[in-house]
Amino acid sequence: MLTATSLLAATAVLGVGTFAFRAAGPVLKARVRLSPRAEKLFAVSAVVLLACLVATSSLVEGSEFAGWARPAGVAVGGVLAWKKAPFVLVVLAAGATAAGLRLLGVP
Repeated sequence: MLTATSLLAATAVLGVGTFAFRAAGPVLKARVRLSPRAEKLFAVSAVVLLACLVATSSLVEGSEFAGWARPAGVAVGGVLAWKKAPFVLVVLAAGATAAGLRLLGVP
């Protein structure tokens, strides 16, 4: 069972670890040289991870399909973001699309 002391200790360890991980980037950047190919792969991997996160959170709720309204809203937001629309418009349009479809009975 967790006590208040162990919870505070775990929080402190996670905080220190997060700070150390974030500080390692600027410190090691001057010492470690990556090839241009490795730098490109790291940049592409960040995009792939973000795309997987978007796909997972927009298509699945729990272990089941989330319905069609949510992916439609994400698609509208994605197209507007791709067209470089203002962020507020992207969020409002995506939300309005999902809400409108659910209002019409689309799950």
